[in-house]
Amino acid sequence: MLHRISSFIKGALASIVLVVNIVVAFSLVFPLALVKLVLPFRFVRLIVDFILSHIAETWIAVNSMWMAAVGRTRWHLVGLDKFTYKGWYLVSSNHQSWVDILVLQKVFNRKIPLLKFFIKHELIYVPLMGLAWWALDFPFMKRKGGASAKKDLETARKACEKYKVIPTSVISFMEGTRYTPSKAKEQKTPYKHLLKAKTGGVGMALETMGELFNCMLDVTIVYPKGVPTFVDLLTGNIEDVIVSVRQVEIPKDVLVNEAGEPPSRGHLQQWINGIWQAKDQEIDQLTADFKAGKLK
Repeated sequence: MLHRISSFIKGALASIVLVVNIVVAFSLVFPLALVKLVLPFRFVRLIVDFILSHIAETWIAVNSMWMAAVGRTRWHLVGLDKFTYKGWYLVSSNHQSWVDILVLQKVFNRKIPLLKFFIKHELIYVPLMGLAWWALDFPFMKRKGGASAKKDLETARKACEKYKVIPTSVISFMEGTRYTPSKAKEQKTPYKHLLKAKTGGVGMALETMGELFNCMLDVTIVYPKGVPTFVDLLTGNIEDVIVSVRQVEIPKDVLVNEAGEPPSRGHLQQWINGIWQAKDQEIDQLTADFKAGKLK
């Protein structure tokens, strides 16, 4: 009973801080978004994007503070070093929960440039946040196949062209949706812990700005006590989070060649499949290391 009351109080306080944080950030973002819309010039964009990025990083920092205040989560971090804040990164991660987004923001905030997600088009209508994501140049993807798929790739191309202006981290949940056992069964995935990887958005990022990327950051997130919900995060009921990061060199055969020809999607899919196979095995290894008490 006491635990339920405590969780309710924590959840209520965390929710209030989260909402206030969103409102304050939006009040700062909104006028800048209007400037960006009315004055779409490069020098204006440089200034506005710089300010917007710092507002977003402060928003993430406040979220990290309330996450630490309401919970006693033990963070087991592997490979989170040797980054440069002024670089360009292609980031890939497995996807299990909405919590993944805040986990990634927390561990990478101010270590690498602000993460720019490929997100579902419907989320542009989310009050306040939709405009903020637009202002921050998050590419909105419809993911319906056919003509919509072609439009998604064009959206990704335009977004990635903008990312050439300032250091950026482009992140993609290549599974396209959150992993669940039912989705894995329906998809007949060859992996134990992952859905099949989709390479459309990542391929466009590599085709458009591949030469800028320092490397790919291959991120593996594991929740050893079970996949949490967003309510678990708000109420501080996440005991352990494992985040492993590998810096992977991007092979030349998945980039535009010297003749300006786009990379072979077959080569790209083969490269990503290899990363996915290694990630699937890594999840087993990280889980075993956690149970054996080998992770700090």
